[in-house]
Amino acid sequence: MKNAMKVGRAKMGMTQAELAEKVGVARQTIIAVEAGKFVPSTVLALKIAETLACPFEEMFRLEAEDWL
Repeated sequence: MKNAMKVGRAKMGMTQAELAEKVGVARQTIIAVEAGKFVPSTVLALKIAETLACPFEEMFRLEAEDWL
């Protein structure tokens, strides 16, 4: 799954630590999600998108291999 978290954080002027605090997770979780190493729960993904003022569908996108 691809995500636009890094771009969204830059637009909001927010650090990984600040985003983590706002959505209630560890900074390491944000790092892992941004790197594509961890797929967030639906609730966490919605919190991230809302916090970064970005529609969910623009923040997170499935890739072809996600369908296999």
